[in-house]
Amino acid sequence: MRIGLLTEGGYPYLSGDATLWCDRLVRGLGQHEFDVYALGSSRSQEDEGWVALPPQVGRVRTAPLWAAEDDGVVYGRRARRRFAEHYGELAAVLCASGSPEAASTLEADRFGSALYGLAELARDEGGGLGGALRSESAVRALERACRAPGAQQTAREARVPDLLSVAAHLERALRPLSLDWYQDDDLGAVDLCHATSGGPAALPGLLARHFFGVPLLLTEYGVRLRTHYLAATDAPPAVRSLLAAFHGRLAAETYARATIVTPGNAHARRWQERCGADRAKLRTVHPGMDASPFAEVGESTDCADPDTLVWVGRVEPTKDLVSLLHAFAEIRKEEPKTRLRIIGAPAGPEGEAYLGHCRALAAQLFPDEAEGPHTVGDNPVSFAEIGGPELPTLADAYAAGGVTVLSSVVEGFPISLVEAMFCGRATVSTDVGAVVEVIGGTGLVVPPRNPRALAEACVALLRDPARRERLGAAARARALELFTVEQNTTAFHGIYLEIVARTPVRRVVVDETGEPLPFAVPAEAHVPGRWTGAPVRSTPTWATAQARATTPTPEGAR
Repeated sequence: MRIGLLTEGGYPYLSGDATLWCDRLVRGLGQHEFDVYALGSSRSQEDEGWVALPPQVGRVRTAPLWAAEDDGVVYGRRARRRFAEHYGELAAVLCASGSPEAASTLEADRFGSALYGLAELARDEGGGLGGALRSESAVRALERACRAPGAQQTAREARVPDLLSVAAHLERALRPLSLDWYQDDDLGAVDLCHATSGGPAALPGLLARHFFGVPLLLTEYGVRLRTHYLAATDAPPAVRSLLAAFHGRLAAETYARATIVTPGNAHARRWQERCGADRAKLRTVHPGMDASPFAEVGESTDCADPDTLVWVGRVEPTKDLVSLLHAFAEIRKEEPKTRLRIIGAPAGPEGEAYLGHCRALAAQLFPDEAEGPHTVGDNPVSFAEIGGPELPTLADAYAAGGVTVLSSVVEGFPISLVEAMFCGRATVSTDVGAVVEVIGGTGLVVPPRNPRALAEACVALLRDPARRERLGAAARARALELFTVEQNTTAFHGIYLEIVARTPVRRVVVDETGEPLPFAVPAEAHVPGRWTGAPVRSTPTWATAQARATTPTPEGAR
């Protein structure tokens, strides 16, 4: 089968969200063909290039979301009237909407009608939508909607700078509507679209469904709407309200039109249900991780230092290392031999500053000891990064201690926790994100921002080696069962077949006499081999749809 893989700021670029997951998915499903449609997030990302693509990738098409391109198309009077009608309707819905979950069916229909109307305009006119979205008429339409009777109070308070900010954001978010991907031999030729996130990445899938009836599968390992809410806290109230309405309505439209939605964990699933996703469409598919690098450590019963606590991850404020250091101060009172190793690199300038703060706090809490089990100048807290001679690999980091600690206050799917489970380590974690779902009773979980509870759980495991061993073995067994690449690709293979089997045939296949052949395109029609007995010829539309483009170089794909 032919899959249109829709990405934003990730695969096939070397850097970006979900690049590794998408690469493993494509390589693990060699029986299918993939066409990749990628929205680039920055010039630097494009300059870095692509990952090495496997042979099952038939074509790659990219488009920059980071730059507004002028295609030179100028709308005439009729096209301008159509744009004003659809954009005005879109703005009216945003100004009238409350929370996404409280929005009416009528508002949802109005939003979808306006969205697809803009896409149809761009398709009919051969472009020009970007210029129209950046025009003064767009800002005026937004202003009229904000001043109209029945608009929200926060929308009525919007000033010119607020309107300009909202219009610019909408123009960027709606850039996928202007792409030339929506043709019979392009997105119209795939058997299904798989969007790897919500938001702009799902827009091409929505349009492929609208124009050609292509079914849409949506995967969200991080709910895009939640990400927007967390990132928009500093915006003025009017801007926050209007953009929240737009992203909420876009999420609801995507959930409504998708055939199946696959959250990565129960935490994401609850968000999706709250934002309008039908529970019957939801299938939890946990992220797949490569367990092989951790096999040697996981199968070994040796431990470099059973009295050492290990924290592994990116150093940033959400990881709450401050609480971990205060908890370790309590642990040292109960178990003076215990050491703490913080292993990881800072995440950007904010992470650098936070790492400096944590180093200073460690020096303050644990001044050099003149007597006791350690020598003078030997601080029980150490900071390190992976890649040096002492810790050459990630597995070596987890092998450095007997208990792995996660102290975060914000977490989605806790990758470091799964890595520790692959290594057979007992864990102590804070109850955030999908932690409880991942642990499943194979580790200790405590409230976040509670150093005392964190200390008590760590002390309990440090004093009970047999319990540590039991929990570590159970954690490894659970991780191998639920969180491997193999289970992830197997789940998506089954979902692909289920979606295609439930989708009406969109292509008419005829025999040599021109008579239609029913059931001539089964789900396994693209699997190598002869699956139909009689020779068939296809209609011109089907032949066009089967045309293949050779994989271009990164330069040629832009």
